[in-house]
Amino acid sequence: MNLIDYASILIRRGWIMLLLGIIAAVAAFLFSRGLDPVYRATQKVLIVPSRIDFGLTQAAKQTLNNHVAWLDSSLRAAEVIDLLQLDMSPTQLRGDVRIAPNLDSQVIQIDAESKDPGQAERVAREWGQLLILYRNDQNQQTRREDRIYASLQDNPVTVLARPNVRINAAVGFIAGLFVGAIIVFVLEYLESAIVRRREDVEAIGGLPVLAAVPPSD
Repeated sequence: MNLIDYASILIRRGWIMLLLGIIAAVAAFLFSRGLDPVYRATQKVLIVPSRIDFGLTQAAKQTLNNHVAWLDSSLRAAEVIDLLQLDMSPTQLRGDVRIAPNLDSQVIQIDAESKDPGQAERVAREWGQLLILYRNDQNQQTRREDRIYASLQDNPVTVLARPNVRINAAVGFIAGLFVGAIIVFVLEYLESAIVRRREDVEAIGGLPVLAAVPPSD
């Protein structure tokens, strides 16, 4: 098949792809609008050495993973639940929280998700405060010049995590187009043996058509 044949197929059956794309996009849009929104609050905690020193700075970076391991536990989740009086188990709360280090900026990022944006912010902030208290306790056992401090970089930033209605609708439209393309391919395959045009006869027989008998009235 050449480009002209593909263009002909699109002209004749392209409406199938477009229709399915629109139907899928509308369905995805309505489905997304029906879902309960989930918000994500991000709290960043700075890990700062007490002095500008290469060795102490490297030590502070190396402790980031240890701090993340200390934070990402059921014990910390239980502490946050007690502080905020949440009606959930530590396992459930840990499932809504993601903790990751950024070695370049010496920051630990805490992401908390909840259907209540206020609760997400409180959880993220309290989880960060736990690290600050932990560092304060550790610093009491360390010389002042060798201490590593933790502090909140800013207030938690809250955004809508899901559903993303626009993206879901766009994905639905693309998926509908893809399904429509499959249907068009199947229809063309099933009708490939049907001769409609002079070009079809030449393609099947491999010989040029010299004349054609017009249909009778």
